[in-house]
Amino acid sequence: MCRNIRCLHNFAPATTDDEVREAALQFVRKTSGSTHPSRANSEAFDRAIDEIAAATRRMLDELVTSAPPKTREAEAVKGRQRHEKRMEREVRIRTAAV
Repeated sequence: MCRNIRCLHNFAPATTDDEVREAALQFVRKTSGSTHPSRANSEAFDRAIDEIAAATRRMLDELVTSAPPKTREAEAVKGRQRHEKRMEREVRIRTAAV
């Protein structure tokens, strides 16, 4: 999965429409292979973002869980730890190859 698309379910405070739209934008960019569509494709690009954001919002609103809500700060710390672990692994691989 694209590392730029983040989990949006079960957060306190709740996921905002802006966060949902950003995830939809990242998805459309990834699947289209384009960060900025041409003028000829901009309408299709924008419509896809709107439709994916709407579907994502509906899904998030309908999901239920008994797990306690996550915080963005704790998730950011976990993300940084995963990044550091990946970088350490890459350094070990590069060092071993030399």
